[in-house]
Amino acid sequence: MSASLKIDGLAISRLARGIQLQRTASKLRRLAAGAAVIAGLGIALPAIAQGAKIAPQDPSRPHVYLMRGLMNIFSLGMDQLATQVARNGIEAAVYNHSVAETVVQTIVQKYRGGDHGPYILVGHSLGADAVMTMAAQLNLQGVPVALVVPFDGTASYAAPGNVSCVLNLTQRRYAYVQAGAGFHGKLSNVDVSSDTSVDHFTIDKSPRLQGIALTAILQAAHGQSCRPVGGPPTLVRAKEPQVAKEIAPKEIAPKESAPKESASKEAAPNKSASANKSASASKTTSPNKSASPNNSAAPAKSAAPAKSAAPAKSAAPAKSASPIVSSGSQG
Repeated sequence: MSASLKIDGLAISRLARGIQLQRTASKLRRLAAGAAVIAGLGIALPAIAQGAKIAPQDPSRPHVYLMRGLMNIFSLGMDQLATQVARNGIEAAVYNHSVAETVVQTIVQKYRGGDHGPYILVGHSLGADAVMTMAAQLNLQGVPVALVVPFDGTASYAAPGNVSCVLNLTQRRYAYVQAGAGFHGKLSNVDVSSDTSVDHFTIDKSPRLQGIALTAILQAAHGQSCRPVGGPPTLVRAKEPQVAKEIAPKEIAPKESAPKESASKEAAPNKSASANKSASASKTTSPNKSASPNNSAAPAKSAAPAKSAAPAKSAAPAKSASPIVSSGSQG
């Protein structure tokens, strides 16, 4: 009995060990499976991250560059306008016109780095000249410009083909912007010379003109206008206030007075003709006065018509006067 009990005890212990080994093996298998899952996730996560780098989010956003004029003291309206643009959540930076080339290089780097804007240029006085020059330089670099807003530039410029819109606020006719080669956008020359409250030093600070510029900037920044377009350029020119004065009919007065002058000239010969007729009549009635035919012939010469001179032939009694003179000499 004791021997059988020992054998049973050994069998039971071996069976218990086998069960423990199975449990340990199952745990190991589970751990191995978990490790495999973790390892798989570790491989998949970098792949997902690499995929995100291949298709990054578009970094493009609107940029507004405002250029001051001489000495940074006459173009403070650019700072005022930049503040208004920034309040609408759009990046705006103010520079002096002397660093225009540096700003151009900054824009080129951003554009080639994937930031496609839109880019908007605004300037006053020499800064207005600068933004037109900057647009031409960006055209050579292949960078599109959505909107250019010059405030009273000092010269006339041609809008290049990379510009979608030009809003030229000026009080000088010779500073109108023209459509350049390849330009297919919208060109507006707004002449404010009729506004007596605006001059070269106040045009950039005018609330009304700042409002016009701000509206155009916000629309271009949000893609509501000034997108790249094809076809011929659209030219918009403001009405010139001095046109009414130029149309004043200065030449009409001579045309109206001309008939009166001609009528007076025509009336003069009639009066002279009637004078000649009355003179001829007096000569025929009073033969004694006809002894001076030379004096009576003078009015006939002043009366240009040759026909009116015909009555001078009626002075034939002069021949009869000659015998009277000769008879006097004989006596």
